[in-house]
Amino acid sequence: MTLTCPHTTMAGRGGRRKIIARILVIDDEEAIREVLEVMLTGEGYEVIEAADGRDGMKRFQENPFDLVITDLIMPEKEGIETIIDLRRHYPQVKVIAVSGGGIVPGADYLTVAQAVGAHRVFEKPFVVADLLKAVKDLLT
Repeated sequence: MTLTCPHTTMAGRGGRRKIIARILVIDDEEAIREVLEVMLTGEGYEVIEAADGRDGMKRFQENPFDLVITDLIMPEKEGIETIIDLRRHYPQVKVIAVSGGGIVPGADYLTVAQAVGAHRVFEKPFVVADLLKAVKDLLT
């Protein structure tokens, strides 16, 4: 199934401004979600948050996104499984994986994430400007 996500507009100061793209941020750490939401909305993106892969997939099915930024180690449904589902059902969506690791180093999880279809990967803590550049590169 191939879905497209048309860019939309939203009201901003002084009138309407174009939303560059819709981004879904999936991370069980609220602080990470909040930082990404502030950073990305400041650049003109529409951002929706989800606390785990199960909630993220539900939100994606309700209204597709142009890009997904997902953590890898989360309760309920972890990021690798989420990336596999996204690649299977929504192959056009761009995916960025982030991980701080767990029992094994984050870099090991990120290697697996790339193998199953993540377009870019970042180890936590990441440089926000680098992540923003990756978002822009993937969406242009």
